[in-house]
Amino acid sequence: MHALLTDPFGILVPLLVLAATVLGGFIVRKLLFRTVSAWAKGTDSNLDVILVESLRGPIILWALILGVHLALQNSELPRQYLHYVPQMLEVLWILSLTIAMGRLAGNIVRFYGGRVTGAQSVTSLTQKLAQLVVVMLGAVWLLKVVFDLNLTPILTTLGVGGLAVALALQDTLSNLFAGFYVSISGLVRIDDYIKLNTGEEGYVTDINWRCTTMRSQGSNLIVIPNSKLGQAIFTNFSLPKPDISATVSVSVTYDSDIRQVETVLREEALAAVGQIAGALTEPAPYVLFTPGPGELGLGFQVTFPIAGFTVLQATQSEMRKRLFTRLKGEGIRMNPVRVIHSDAGKVSPGDG
Repeated sequence: MHALLTDPFGILVPLLVLAATVLGGFIVRKLLFRTVSAWAKGTDSNLDVILVESLRGPIILWALILGVHLALQNSELPRQYLHYVPQMLEVLWILSLTIAMGRLAGNIVRFYGGRVTGAQSVTSLTQKLAQLVVVMLGAVWLLKVVFDLNLTPILTTLGVGGLAVALALQDTLSNLFAGFYVSISGLVRIDDYIKLNTGEEGYVTDINWRCTTMRSQGSNLIVIPNSKLGQAIFTNFSLPKPDISATVSVSVTYDSDIRQVETVLREEALAAVGQIAGALTEPAPYVLFTPGPGELGLGFQVTFPIAGFTVLQATQSEMRKRLFTRLKGEGIRMNPVRVIHSDAGKVSPGDG
């Protein structure tokens, strides 16, 4: 140690080696990211985003680990002081590699998992499970290779302790496994619009380890435990395809010509679907004499396809306005007035 204090170059050379290695890490990272970004611009790949988010920090840490190793190799420190350094650097290397691979696995699932499952996006639970698998593999590698531990007693202890933990965390584990099942089943996906038999409805925003979150039409947050969702009866308005049928009811007076009303409604619906945003032309709209004769008049239903549940109310509103205007222009009366005959033989108007 005294030799290092009297010889400045004994300290300067290792520091220069360390600084040069870290600087080289910055340069390598910049060139790597620039090359990957240039390649990814011509494709629909998200490889540049995946690598940047996963390796931005670990590359510098790896350069630092390599720099410390090279600096110590070029230093004049006594060997007895360096006995535990290689093992410490190996531990840091495995930990940093595990973190990097965990991020990489999570990002791969995030960007490419939807292509496998058909979902528009992947739940946070699926990403975390992928990361957990990588972390477990890294922990086994660290314990077995670096510390040379026998894993059999550890696994036995964890198995016995796991039973006690499972009993204490029944509700938590129930939500975890239910969330995993819901995620991989493909029956509920991110951005799907679902309605539960208990009345809750909204757009699915995420499925995590404990609960499923939804956004109502009023932009309020709905939180449902995964175990409840796994047991619930629900309707998914986005499956098997997002296209749904919208229906508008029309009532006219009893003296109206049924054939004429059907023709007018069909013509206007066919013309409207090509002009109303969110309405589809295929399959063609159709008109049914349903519910037919009623207390107040003759009931009809106009059914037409729309792009999804998100445009249901807007398209129904526009269709009602067009049908009302067309029927009024054709001289077909709507909203009849109910007439009530009194016992005295007088006639008085009722509710319309």
